[in-house]
Amino acid sequence: MERVFDGHNDVLLRLWRGREGGGDPVAEFVKGTGEGHIDGPRAKAGGLAGGLCAIYIPSNGDFALQEPDANGHYATPLEAPLKRQPSLDIALDMASVALRLDRAGAWRLCRSTADIRKAMDDGIFAAVMHMEGCEAIDDDLDALETFYAAGLRSLGPVWSRNNIFGHGVPFAYPASPDAGPGLTEAGFELVKACNRLGILVDLAHITEKGFWDVVKTSDQPLIASHSNVHALTPVARNLTDKQFDAIKESRGLVGLNYAVTMLRDDARDDAATPLSDMVRHVDYMVERMGIDCVALGSDFDGATIPAEIGDASGNQKLVAALRGAGYADEDLAKICRENWLRVLASAWHE
Repeated sequence: MERVFDGHNDVLLRLWRGREGGGDPVAEFVKGTGEGHIDGPRAKAGGLAGGLCAIYIPSNGDFALQEPDANGHYATPLEAPLKRQPSLDIALDMASVALRLDRAGAWRLCRSTADIRKAMDDGIFAAVMHMEGCEAIDDDLDALETFYAAGLRSLGPVWSRNNIFGHGVPFAYPASPDAGPGLTEAGFELVKACNRLGILVDLAHITEKGFWDVVKTSDQPLIASHSNVHALTPVARNLTDKQFDAIKESRGLVGLNYAVTMLRDDARDDAATPLSDMVRHVDYMVERMGIDCVALGSDFDGATIPAEIGDASGNQKLVAALRGAGYADEDLAKICRENWLRVLASAWHE
């Protein structure tokens, strides 16, 4: 079984919501559940050895994609910006869930690639604390230091909504990622602080202008943790060839997003999406950037994924599909984990 280190999941959001409803997040992860995509038993069954686990502040109300028009097109408006204090409260709650899982031995919260490798070798889920959208952080960046001390080692300045650090891309098809302004002045300072501390900067969800702002500011490899190919599926969240070229030049990576809306020709939210759509996105990225710049970023617990995979227990079906498409064992090791470990080591000053 090929061990997978996954570049993006929203399991903390699901566990936090369960706790808000009176559930026990540790028991849910350890014993397993029929909800969502990731828990300990399903991760082990699918070879999911670890990943970047997002602190994500949900928007007010349930997010839903705009219904497609008669031509199959849709343009979901950006969610409204969030207030800082309630966002901080939720982020602290999610961080506490991550720390409780660590203390209970349900997973291991990792702060170095040595930690990740040791956890994987020990058969314990290797979790890295990530923040998807920095609404919990103010422009003085004091909270950034606090979250770093708690284990934060990766963040995306924005989700698909605007905040004090920058502007996000909408969920829209067909649409360009050049959908608005980029980083704010506070956003530039956030990127510089992440470079100093050793926090990976994730470019998923940011506008194209924001992408280029990070390019000229950051000294890290460029990372888009869960994004796909705009030339194949022209949603605003996917990346252009020019962006791929910049990522290659920086020796960064792109994690394949399992979200069906970012894989299909028609960008529909339909789980009846074949694995061949995933393979063709990987093929394109490998041809454009090389095998060292392609990885996995499932978006488990945050998106509709192909029914054939189903949840974390089905991860090896993608591995098998890639092997069937001609990827050798050395290639699969890079895609499944080694490329992530390489860029994390660079971002973390190892």
